Amino acid sequence: QVQLVESGGGLVQAGGSLRLSCAASGRTFSRNAMGWFRQAPGKEREFVAAIRWSASTTYYADSVKGRFTISRDNAKNTVYLQMNSLKPEDTAVYYCARGLTVLPGTATKDYDYWGQGTQVTVSS
Repeated sequence: QVQLVESGGGLVQAGGSLRLSCAASGRTFSRNAMGWFRQAPGKEREFVAAIRWSASTTYYADSVKGRFTISRDNAKNTVYLQMNSLKPEDTAVYYCARGLTVLPGTATKDYDYWGQGTQVTVSS
């Protein structure tokens, strides 16, 4: 079993920054891609960012490209999402997830374990 716990969410004004963390425990995740997704009220869960197990490759949704940065520290079993220049439309519950393989995916079906989520609210 793998447990993923997100932290770092909160309330921030537009233009501000937050750094989300996702701590993994249980079976090691160093050989798996990791991803961040988000879900706003009344909307489907959507892809935000993903990172290859070696951290050599990252992927971003167009809506966050240039503002968000995903990174990972395999020694600490932690993946991060640095969010800058936040907008009200970034408001959502953010989830981290473990990929099925070393290659990052952009669909929820590409991930098997999910955290409980952390709320990010951006005020205008």
